[in-house]
Amino acid sequence: GTVEDPTPAPQFRRVDIVLGCSYVGEGELPGGFSGSYSEHPATLVLRGISIRDDGSLGDVTDYEVPQENPDSSPPIILEASALSVSIPHAEALLHMDCNGEEVSCELSRYSSQRDGEGPCHTSWFMATLRLSSGISIALVLRGPCCGRQEEKGHDAILHPKLRIPMSKEGTLLTTVEFQSSSSNTSLRTRLGGSVTFDCHFALAPSSTLSSLEWRRQHRGSGLRLFQYQVESTGPTMQPKVHVDMAQLLGSGDASLSLQGATVDDEGMYICLVSTAQHQVQHNIQLFVAEPPRVRVFPAVVSFEREATITLSCNIAGYYPLDVSVSWTQKTPEDEVEIHLSDARFSSHRQSQDGTYSITSYLSISSATAQAPATYTCHVSHVALEEPISVSAHLKAPEHTGSEGLMGVFIATAIFIIVLFTVLRRKRAAKTKSEQLLTVSE
Repeated sequence: GTVEDPTPAPQFRRVDIVLGCSYVGEGELPGGFSGSYSEHPATLVLRGISIRDDGSLGDVTDYEVPQENPDSSPPIILEASALSVSIPHAEALLHMDCNGEEVSCELSRYSSQRDGEGPCHTSWFMATLRLSSGISIALVLRGPCCGRQEEKGHDAILHPKLRIPMSKEGTLLTTVEFQSSSSNTSLRTRLGGSVTFDCHFALAPSSTLSSLEWRRQHRGSGLRLFQYQVESTGPTMQPKVHVDMAQLLGSGDASLSLQGATVDDEGMYICLVSTAQHQVQHNIQLFVAEPPRVRVFPAVVSFEREATITLSCNIAGYYPLDVSVSWTQKTPEDEVEIHLSDARFSSHRQSQDGTYSITSYLSISSATAQAPATYTCHVSHVALEEPISVSAHLKAPEHTGSEGLMGVFIATAIFIIVLFTVLRRKRAAKTKSEQLLTVSE
C-alpha cells in the first residue's frame, strides 16, 4: 500500500490586511493654486492576501467599509488587490499587533512619465511600509482612470480630496503592479567581514524589469557599485561586490553581497529597481565597527624605589573614533571601586587600515596611594557588547630584600663581637692563671 506523509502540507488562507496610514498630498490654496504638502488619515486594505494558516486565523474576518455620515467628507481608503503580485512579509504585517511590532504606512501619488498617454489618465499611488524590526516594503498601486466623465460613458463619483473615481462604498480600488522589499534598513560588520544587502522585487505580468542599480552615498559623495540594463551586454560592477544574475532574472532577488569590508565601505547603500514607468528604492545603512584591543602596563608595580608610578592603558585598533576610557581604584578595605578623574590622554592615532589608537596615563604617588590596591582601566566602544576592563596591581612593600640582608649583617656582626669578647676574656684568664703558677714555683 501507499505510505502517507506524516507531516500534512501547510494550509493557506486568503485574508485582508488593514493598515492605518497617512496620505501625503499636495494641498490646494484658494483659487486652485497648489500649496504645501499636507497629511490626512488614510487606510490601506490589502485584499485577499495568502497567509499560512497555523490554526490561529479562525477569528480573522474580511474587512468591511465603515458606514460614514453622508454629510461628512468620505475617508481616504485604498483597497489594493494583489492577485498577480505577492505581498512580501505578509505574515509579519498581519501579526504585527500580536508580536508587539509597530508599522508606519505612508501613501502618496506617484507620477509616471506615461501617465498622460492615451484617453484614460491612470492614477498611480506609492505605499511605503516600514516595520520596527527593520523590514521595508514599497508597493506601486494602479488606481482608476481619471479621464473626463463624458469619455467614460457614465457618471462617476470623484473623491473630494483626490479627484479620483470612487467605488460605491466610497473607496479607491487599486491593484498592486510592482512591489519591492528589504529585510533590513541598517547592517553592521567588522573589518574584513562579508555582508549581504537584501533587496527583492516582483512585477505584475504587464510590467517588466528595465534596470537595477546599486549606489553608495557617504559624506556627500556617491559611487555606483553595480548597474544592469536590460538588453545590455552585461552588468558593470565595482570590485568586492556581486549580484547573482540568475537569481535577479529568475526570482527577483536583487541583493548585493560585499566581501572584505573596510572603513571606506561604510555608508548608505541604495537599491534602485526600475521598470519602463516606475522606480522603487530601498536605503540600507552600513556601519563598520571594530572593537578595541586593551593592554595595561606594567601589570604589577610597587613603591620599593620610585615615589611615583605611571600606569599606561593602550587602546588600539578600534573603529569608529568615539571611545570611552575611565580608571578605578579598589583596596581590600573598599567595598566598591572608586572612580579616578586625574588620568591623562595622548592624541588619537590613525592606522593605515583606518582604525584608531589612544593611550591613557594614570600616575600613582606613594604619598597618597594605599597598597595593596587594584587599578583598572575600563573601555567602552560601540563595537563592544560590554566594556573591557584590564587591571594593574599595586603590591605592598616587601621587607625581605636589602633591609633583611642588613639585619642579618648586623646580627652576624654582633655575634662576632660577642664571640671575640668572650674568647678574649678566656685568653686573659688563662694568661693570669699561668702567671700565678710561675710565682708559686
